Amino acid sequence: MSADFQVVTQGYVNVFITSTLTSFQAEKRFPKDVTIANLKGKLELIAGANPASMKLQLLDKDDNLVGALDNDDALLGSYQIDDGMKIHVIDTSEKTKGEFEDVSQVEKFEISEDEYAKRADSVRAFKLKNKMGEFAEVDPAEQARKEAERKAALEEEARLVENIKVGCRCEINNPKNPPKKRGQVMYVGQTDFQPGYWVGVQYDEPLGKNDGSVKGRKYFSCQPKFGGFVKPQFVTVGDFPAELDEEMDEM
Repeated sequence: MSADFQVVTQGYVNVFITSTLTSFQAEKRFPKDVTIANLKGKLELIAGANPASMKLQLLDKDDNLVGALDNDDALLGSYQIDDGMKIHVIDTSEKTKGEFEDVSQVEKFEISEDEYAKRADSVRAFKLKNKMGEFAEVDPAEQARKEAERKAALEEEARLVENIKVGCRCEINNPKNPPKKRGQVMYVGQTDFQPGYWVGVQYDEPLGKNDGSVKGRKYFSCQPKFGGFVKPQFVTVGDFPAELDEEMDEM
């Protein structure tokens, strides 16, 4: 009794691609019957090198050199290549590493505001046609209601800041930004970074977000992380010691 046996090997191989021109590693799948010359063509967009200036090295899974893929007419499968190995592309031209990834060297498409406004296929044109975003139709009654609410909130903030003076000790209690904080009032008034009235505080501890400056404008001076701005409704002025009483500490 006899039996016929057939040895079948996979027709594709999964390898990692690295290059002297790029900092990333790509995983790709290639047929074993591709010639080295054609393989170089497939690697051009991955490695950033011209096929004519490529030298290919085959590395094992531990990055040990197995050999050079130096015969353009040979098939990839004719080399001792297996899944998980690495093909390293060496560029012999004068290109530098990172040049292929540097988007600052890519010529950018620019258009003037007037030309953009005339285009019918732009996002702006779509939003205008469908009354979306800044082009949305606003109900006059709704707009009047929001304006009245904004005015009332501004008047309430103006009333609150009348009792908050620069130099006063204060305690900040904002439920959305715990814990309670103590410090000294350093600024009271309106700002450039947000509408309404704000109170600038120098905290006793580095629990703030700035040094008294926001978006390039200095409202007061303090050490970094000791400054912050809060809405007046969260500020209580009084004779607050520099440290919270022990029973008020949060654990």
